[in-house]
Amino acid sequence: MTAFFQTLGMSYEWAWAIATISGILLIALPLMLGVAMIIYADRKIWAAMALRRGPNVVGPWGLLQSFADGLKVFLQETIIPSAANKGLFLIAPILTFTVALLAWAVIPFNSGAMLADINVGLLYVLAISSLGVYGVVIAGWASNSKYPFFSAMRAAAQMISYEVSIGFILICVVLWADSFNLKAIVEAQKSHVWLINGFVANPLLFPLWVMFLISSLAETARAPFDLTEAESELVAGYQTEYSSMSFALYWLGEYANVLLMCALNATLFWGGYLPPLDIPVLYLIPGWIWLLGKILFFFFIFSWVKATVPRYRYDQLMRLGWKVFLPMSLLFVVLVSGYLMLTRYGA
Repeated sequence: MTAFFQTLGMSYEWAWAIATISGILLIALPLMLGVAMIIYADRKIWAAMALRRGPNVVGPWGLLQSFADGLKVFLQETIIPSAANKGLFLIAPILTFTVALLAWAVIPFNSGAMLADINVGLLYVLAISSLGVYGVVIAGWASNSKYPFFSAMRAAAQMISYEVSIGFILICVVLWADSFNLKAIVEAQKSHVWLINGFVANPLLFPLWVMFLISSLAETARAPFDLTEAESELVAGYQTEYSSMSFALYWLGEYANVLLMCALNATLFWGGYLPPLDIPVLYLIPGWIWLLGKILFFFFIFSWVKATVPRYRYDQLMRLGWKVFLPMSLLFVVLVSGYLMLTRYGA
């Protein structure tokens, strides 16, 4: 894109700056539109599984319901509790929403189609996603209310617990792909098992994908792990004192994180922008369409789980993370590294 702007007579510096801004907008604007539409899709899936209609009044088939809700919260007053730390109270939702968008910079939408093709893309995603807990913790503390504070402590423990397991799972993916670069990881999945594109067809890596999917639900505080918003104990959790656009930014950030986790499931285990099978005719379909289809498939799984699985108790959540996933992920690090030493490196 920089070369294109240079052909218009711009210097390299200006061409690079405009190309970078254009790339950011090309990712951020469709992503925000996509977040609005998946909120609608989420509600329609829940409704279908509960044998009811869901949003069906605003716009054709209710497609404009999310935009009507957005307009409603935009026109409401932002109420700041008198005892709250006003600066941090307002910064927290902005931080959460911003962090949710930053990680998309290294997601490969096609071969060569990404904002930043960096060698440590996976480490970047892990670092950025880890920052999401700060928005929640700051909100809980700055609200100066006991229910948001309890929720913030829960969220911190929950996210840290499952990030440990996710880290070990990602080590196995990196070992097999021999790279931290997300594009290289996708390319390593080409014809991985016979004609199947994707690590998920590998018997050693399939259990890791199952753990990663469940950890993704816990990391984004989705049901059945939505203990940071458990109504019976915490009213609405860390969002209790928020209203209008501050509340909406948390809502949008949560769904942007869900989409990110769906994209990571597709990129790390299901071949990303590659077609499901390594057949030449399937490559006629653009890679971003394959990636979008996989993201929507995983989002359906997220919604399906939320509509059907009851909420865990907090002790069950912690036991699953520390006593099941952590030992299993450590075991698979040993198994994967040992297998690769025996086969790939001839030790």
